[in-house]
Amino acid sequence: MMGLVTEETGVAQAVLVCAGLADAGVRFWLAGGWGVDALAGRQTRSHRDLDLLVDAADEAVTLEVLGDLGYVVETDWRPVRVELARHAGDGGWVDVHPVVFDADGNGVQAGLDDTEFHYPAAIFTTGRLGGIVVGCVSAAAQRTAHEGYAHRPQDEHDLAVLETLDTAD
Repeated sequence: MMGLVTEETGVAQAVLVCAGLADAGVRFWLAGGWGVDALAGRQTRSHRDLDLLVDAADEAVTLEVLGDLGYVVETDWRPVRVELARHAGDGGWVDVHPVVFDADGNGVQAGLDDTEFHYPAAIFTTGRLGGIVVGCVSAAAQRTAHEGYAHRPQDEHDLAVLETLDTAD
């Protein structure tokens, strides 16, 4: 079934997903490559998927919106993540990461093997994607997410884009 999926998640589809979630009142933030591109305000490379941190309270609505857009669950590792694929048009993938928030806006995401990822409220910011304002995680949080593993070419690219953001001011 995976062979039917378009390999790239294009900007039009990413914007459609973000707009659909926003219209449904879902709290979400872009992470990964699209998160970097949102901080840059433009698409800087091709992307296999759209990584989303979503308020765990909005997970059911998120999956409903994605279902309405033609996405189906391909990998279900909840509560850690759920990955969906779109089998038509300019589809691609969406990787949903549910995050539980406290009253101060700090988030915790379940990880594999009883690990956790902690997201301080200060890392949540906004960027632009295809002309719309979207939530995304900060450049500092993006850099932290790139620590502790061997970088792939797309990781090196994203880090280089983040570096240009530091010098753009």
